[in-house]
Amino acid sequence: MKSILKAGANYWRLSPVAGGGLIVDGRDYYRAFYQAARKAERYIAISGWQFDSNVALLRGPDAEAAGEQAPLLAFLNGLCEKNPELRVFILAWDFSFVYGLDREWFQQWYVNWTTNKSLKFFFDRSAVYDASHHQKFVVIDGKIAFVGGLDLCSSRWDDRDHRVENPLRVDADGTAYRSFHDLQSCHGGQIAHDLAELFEARWKVSSGEALELPAEPDDGSHELTPTIPIAAERVAISRTQHCAVCGGDKTFREIRQLFLDAIDAAEHLIYIENQYFSAEALYQGLLRRMADKNRSPLEIVLVIAKDADGLLEQLSIGVAQNRIVRDLQQAARDNGHHLGIYYPASVAADGTELPTYIHSKCLVVDDRFLSVGSANMNNRSMGYDTELNVSWEAGQDDGELARSIADARVDLLAEHTGQGDAKGRKALGRIPGLVEHLDRLADSGSTRLRHHPLESISQEYQWVTSVLPDGLPFDSERSEEAYEKMSTEDDSFFSRGVTSLKTWLLDND
Repeated sequence: MKSILKAGANYWRLSPVAGGGLIVDGRDYYRAFYQAARKAERYIAISGWQFDSNVALLRGPDAEAAGEQAPLLAFLNGLCEKNPELRVFILAWDFSFVYGLDREWFQQWYVNWTTNKSLKFFFDRSAVYDASHHQKFVVIDGKIAFVGGLDLCSSRWDDRDHRVENPLRVDADGTAYRSFHDLQSCHGGQIAHDLAELFEARWKVSSGEALELPAEPDDGSHELTPTIPIAAERVAISRTQHCAVCGGDKTFREIRQLFLDAIDAAEHLIYIENQYFSAEALYQGLLRRMADKNRSPLEIVLVIAKDADGLLEQLSIGVAQNRIVRDLQQAARDNGHHLGIYYPASVAADGTELPTYIHSKCLVVDDRFLSVGSANMNNRSMGYDTELNVSWEAGQDDGELARSIADARVDLLAEHTGQGDAKGRKALGRIPGLVEHLDRLADSGSTRLRHHPLESISQEYQWVTSVLPDGLPFDSERSEEAYEKMSTEDDSFFSRGVTSLKTWLLDND
């Protein structure tokens, strides 16, 4: 059994933890964040891709129990008003104009001028051109940390049942949005200190201000309420981080190496939940593993979003993803592996079907390794968008941790299939024959699981497959500087085409 976590190769820190585990879907995460933030004494540091001032942290029974809906900005400002010693720091990506219609304008000015002086907001402008700051994590008092794929923003909150009609699944203006699945993790212990250090460095590069977050000893007084506990004593922290965003001269691609090592080490099972699967490196890694005739056959389960979200994602992700997943299916057939590609959906009483949008970033190998975080399985996340993942690995003597990881995988499949009773969970707990079992569930039409159609490009945009057959340059591991260099060395047609298409996107998306 190969060890996946290797010192200095695929993680930044291997941190001791005290309790914690997975938090599944927005309702559980927003509630956990609310409860932890209310007890903050010294600081709350929040890093993310997007924030919305009026997103309600609590809804329905949760809001009734607390006596408030806790809109994010008002809630944080209220904490600062009540506790003069508390400081709140929010670091968000300085977004591209492509996302302008989906974001609050003048947010940095508004937050910093209308709230308590102890609450500070900065846009992260340190990313390389055309990249984004995508690390989603929270540190509270150096004692509690949250890491995953969820931002505290609009259109993310949802219950685990993902029903078609949910009056609570609306934005602040009352607009309903699609069913949404994601994962966060929660931790106590040394990892909170390590992530506070990471936040300090990013704040310094982005704002120009030095920041000191107190590294007080963890007295064990925190109360962590994960959806799925993970019985671990340590967790690995892995990053994607370009030298331009960490104040140094080295680019870190630890997550890329971590995923490749995990795929190579797999003996029986690879389980993936991800918004995308278009990463060329991971595609090649899977092909190599499946082609090895001296290795055991694999059960490979891929749960991804049914549709790419909007034109930009269809161009950047859908083109490559369509090709990759079909190639992987053929490779599995040729080499005796079992590969199933699915998405979940809910059905209303009148027959209306609503796919659940998969936004999670999760990898499980052999029920002994688990990684969650912000990194999509696309080229950008492997190369130069800033990303953050945490991972657990059970050794031969870590039976309790291995059982926790297996329970997490089964629990997630129970959500996606709707087979949450004891009999259903037992069937989902198998490894040999898992894909065959999931295929039967998807074929039956009586569960939440669906076979993925493997088409993420709308008919009206099929023309792009002939212009950009690999989906580049919208989803690449290379930075914009590399494209500029390439375009000056090659025929200028490429450069003109890229510039024209990007301009068209900005005008039409």
